[in-house]
Amino acid sequence: SSKAWSRPSAGQQLNALPDHLQLRRRAWEAAVLLAPLQLTDSFLLRFLRWRAECPEISADLHPRSITGLLKAGCHGVLRSRDPTGSKVLIYGIAHWDPKVFSPYDVFRVSLITSELIVQEAEAQRNGIEAIFDLEGWQFSHAFQITPSVAKKIAAVLTDSFPLKVRGIHLINEPVIFHAVFSMIKPFLTEKIKERIHMHGNNYKQKLYMGDICQEWTNSIMKSEGYLSSISESIQ
Repeated sequence: SSKAWSRPSAGQQLNALPDHLQLRRRAWEAAVLLAPLQLTDSFLLRFLRWRAECPEISADLHPRSITGLLKAGCHGVLRSRDPTGSKVLIYGIAHWDPKVFSPYDVFRVSLITSELIVQEAEAQRNGIEAIFDLEGWQFSHAFQITPSVAKKIAAVLTDSFPLKVRGIHLINEPVIFHAVFSMIKPFLTEKIKERIHMHGNNYKQKLYMGDICQEWTNSIMKSEGYLSSISESIQ
């Protein structure tokens, strides 16, 4: 209803973003309301803030901007959901070459993925779980995570990510990763901190990144027209 779009509590969260009417119009123009589930104002605010707060990423959502990272096998989405109905995103850090790809490139992969799966009503309801396989994390990766990047990561997780983050699972994390996590942690809310789980080498399920990543890469490339239209609508 129109009342839902004028609540003061949501308006206070807008900061520099346009008013609700304009946000709603922009959302329609960006074709984000394709799912059969009606979006709440808070959901829409998060979705558009994710774009507004990360211009380094959201300026180019064409699949070609991340083709190299996808082909390297860095990211995939499991076909099946977890027992609670959450979509499961996986990241293989060993396939991220920091000499070639910046942290913002990895962020862009996440944004493009969220643009696609947010169309699913079940994903809007049940959110996502993310698994980061940190085997292969090196100092060259750590040097990429500057304080400003760390702050932006935290801001996105806390305020802007369009989907509910039900859990973040870190596996095979080396000792040198803990220094980076210590830099990010102060910026996180208690709720997000409680949802981050470090498993070390105790994660039992084997991740076959190759097949998973190839399948999701194909899905992204098939959505090139849709993603290109979004990219153009938010310029």
